[in-house]
Amino acid sequence: MKISLASDHGGFELKTQIGDYLRSLGHTVEDFGTMSKESCDYPDFAKPAAQAVAQGRCERGIVVCTTGIGVSITANKVRGVRCALCVNPDMAHMTRAHNNANMIALGQKYVDFSTAKRIVDEFLNTDFDGGKHARRVDKIESDN
Repeated sequence: MKISLASDHGGFELKTQIGDYLRSLGHTVEDFGTMSKESCDYPDFAKPAAQAVAQGRCERGIVVCTTGIGVSITANKVRGVRCALCVNPDMAHMTRAHNNANMIALGQKYVDFSTAKRIVDEFLNTDFDGGKHARRVDKIESDN
């Protein structure tokens, strides 16, 4: 699977660990930055990562900042993206199964790497349940 990945300086360490983990599983990672711990603005990285998912260049996306809040808000501004802030594996499972989320956001301050791996695994390995959930996702995507 091709996965977009991005962070700001507050999520750089966890993003780097997740990228290495994804590659070890055989996934292709498109890293949209940042590439250091130097202070920067999260929209500069989260937005292009989300656009890659919305445009179909990447199948899923993961964005990281200190809390996960800023990058999730940014990603959700991109039409066609459903990004959920996850702090545990069950949230990642539910957002895939019920919301057909194509991106997740993580907060480096609140999620350690061990937990992040479990969240990522659930996000990548859970299918969308469809049914009544498809009707709800359609309403989210609707212009009305």
